[in-house]
Amino acid sequence: MGTSLRSTLFFTLSSACLALIATPVSAQQATYSVKLLTPEVALTAAQAAMAHCRKAGHQVAVAVVDRSGVLQVLLRDRFAGAHTVDAATQKAWTAASFRMPTSTLATETQAGKPMSGIRMLPHVMAIGGGQLIEAGGSTLGGIGVSGAPGGEADDACALAGLKAIGDAIEF
Repeated sequence: MGTSLRSTLFFTLSSACLALIATPVSAQQATYSVKLLTPEVALTAAQAAMAHCRKAGHQVAVAVVDRSGVLQVLLRDRFAGAHTVDAATQKAWTAASFRMPTSTLATETQAGKPMSGIRMLPHVMAIGGGQLIEAGGSTLGGIGVSGAPGGEADDACALAGLKAIGDAIEF
């Protein structure tokens, strides 16, 4: 093989290797980053929700879950019914899992509607009182309240919890 051919071959192979190294990866990344609530922020939301309910004269349980539905905070007022612990947790899980308020899910899954079967899934609580926690287009978790008289009252308390952390979670 002549010197000129070797030089050309070496240059071609070197150029190809450099092109591979310099080319950005167009394939999907193998990992991704997520935003998570700190325990302190989750606790602030739960405390604000409970305070709102107390002012209205309601004894409730408040649950905050992370974006995967794992419980971060659970508060139960001293006279809240035993059922409120599970109901608040399931409302928070449902809001985070379906990425919508539970009152919206309740409307969309009524008997006779195409998505009515969703109510049969374990842990789904399709009644008011669960709110999605999101900021900057990212789902951060869910907050659920149970024990006030009706889903609208539970929702008002959950929304008070969201309002309390609004500045902390905006990014």
